[in-house]
Amino acid sequence: MVLHVVRLSDRPELLEPLEAMETSWPEFMFHDPMADIYFSRASLQAFSDYILVGLDDDDAVAAKGYSIPIAGWDDDFPDDGWDGAVVRGLLGRLAGRTPNVVSAIEISIRPDLQGRGHSREMVEAMIANTRDLGFDELVAPVRPSGKTDVHEPMERYARRTRDDGLPVDPWLRIHVRAGGTIEKVAARSMVIPGTLDEWRHRTGLPFDTSGPVEVPGALAPVLCDVEHGTAVYVEPNVWVRHRVHPRV
Repeated sequence: MVLHVVRLSDRPELLEPLEAMETSWPEFMFHDPMADIYFSRASLQAFSDYILVGLDDDDAVAAKGYSIPIAGWDDDFPDDGWDGAVVRGLLGRLAGRTPNVVSAIEISIRPDLQGRGHSREMVEAMIANTRDLGFDELVAPVRPSGKTDVHEPMERYARRTRDDGLPVDPWLRIHVRAGGTIEKVAARSMVIPGTLDEWRHRTGLPFDTSGPVEVPGALAPVLCDVEHGTAVYVEPNVWVRHRVHPRV
């Protein structure tokens, strides 16, 4: 099956099924404060040209790809990767500034269709959409999916390659195969705070000892402070750049 990819702006009736599509994200990932802003109805409607929906043979939502235009991008890949892309995109729109780059926000494949090459399809569709909207660059604060089982600094992990020279990480490998280049690590790409009770609810873990807590699905430990009753997760991502070539 090959996905049929459309813009949300062309099929606005797909907004609710898009939001309802099941994903494989761990629960704690839904609690980044910046996500609440970007994934609000107002933002999704405002950026509908930059949101892609992958449809299966039955015209059901099978994949989704979110991105956001950013104004004033000066080729300085910021440490606040994902969160920073959302903030810069929203502030630029509020100020009425003309964007000069597009940042990927999320690509997700319906769990029953994962492992069939659809992630590559969605990355390529997002690159094509970026080009069709008149931009010459797509940047992406990539969340390396293989890092959840590897306990080493992201800077080292992101540069690991296989014998064929491609990244060992599956998501980074997809981006590189699609023409992307790894630029740098975004050390605090996503910051997810919470009380200890909130983290217990998100993970099912006790969070009863101060210090780093290993959480399934996380790319780094969650830092727990029992004395003050809080914990915070600071996730590193990897900036990838796709230079968009015009159609020939």
